[in-house]
Amino acid sequence: MAFTGINYLAVLIAAAASFASGAAWYGVLAKPWMAAAKVSESDLQSEGLAAKSIYLVAAVCQLLMAFLLAGVIGHLGRIDIAGGLTTAFFLWLGFVATSMCVNHRFQGRGWNLTAIDGGYWLVAMLIQGAIIGAMGV
Repeated sequence: MAFTGINYLAVLIAAAASFASGAAWYGVLAKPWMAAAKVSESDLQSEGLAAKSIYLVAAVCQLLMAFLLAGVIGHLGRIDIAGGLTTAFFLWLGFVATSMCVNHRFQGRGWNLTAIDGGYWLVAMLIQGAIIGAMGV
């Protein structure tokens, strides 16, 4: 897979926007997420889940996701907002949602956790797809 012609500015903006959407999403859904994930506020502090390094990992992963999404959108050839949204949705449905469903079931977590996390990743990928589609790959 050749990644020539990637619009790195679009990738950076898409990654930053999806990262910011995570802050908003989990800011609003923090308590339901903690209940669904079976995590307490003391767990967050004692296990280092609130450590700055986790946010760095999240940012790098968002950047990698945006870069690869741009590559897929470019290879599919429909480089516009609708193409970006469609590609992002099908990648989310085929890979992200299915992986989370399997992982959460084996972890003994409820569907509410899958809905919260899956909803976030759908929003994040749609944001990335729209930005990359609008700005071009």
